[in-house]
Amino acid sequence: MTAGPILTNATTAEHELAALQREHGRPLFALLLRLCDGDRQRAEDLVQETLVRAWQHPEALRAGDFDSVRPWLLTVGRRLAIDARRARQARPPEVGDAILETTRVIGDHAERAAAALDVREAVKTLTPEHREVLVLVYFHGASVAEAAETLGIPPGTVKSRAYYALRALRRVLPGYAADLR
Repeated sequence: MTAGPILTNATTAEHELAALQREHGRPLFALLLRLCDGDRQRAEDLVQETLVRAWQHPEALRAGDFDSVRPWLLTVGRRLAIDARRARQARPPEVGDAILETTRVIGDHAERAAAALDVREAVKTLTPEHREVLVLVYFHGASVAEAAETLGIPPGTVKSRAYYALRALRRVLPGYAADLR
């Protein structure tokens, strides 16, 4: 279709848009398909958006400076494709369901605080000897040799006290038994 007046009558405008689609739709789609890296759905959406712009700006189609509206349509379509690409690049990438299924769920702060209080209360029930070993090895990160040197006891004693301390905690904290293995 060449440049011509788009009348305000709705049915006439619909016919003219259909004529624009028939005459310029394929070249416009081909350009947009290349600009969308082969994504047919996105290219089709951009063709429709370009035609909506043509419908919204009939004055651009009436200009007598050119023989065809195709350059105007291709320019509008190209600019829409560029804008869409920029918008996608500005957004963080979407996360698929597969990633969410494998992501570890971390409890909230209230749960961690309640668990810490439970553990503190449970540690208070241990004998002082067991508590010393447990605090050094598990809370301060000391090795068996470092704990033995600090407490002045053999490394085997550190190991047995740690073992029996954890066993006692498992009995006091049954809901946390899996965390203490």
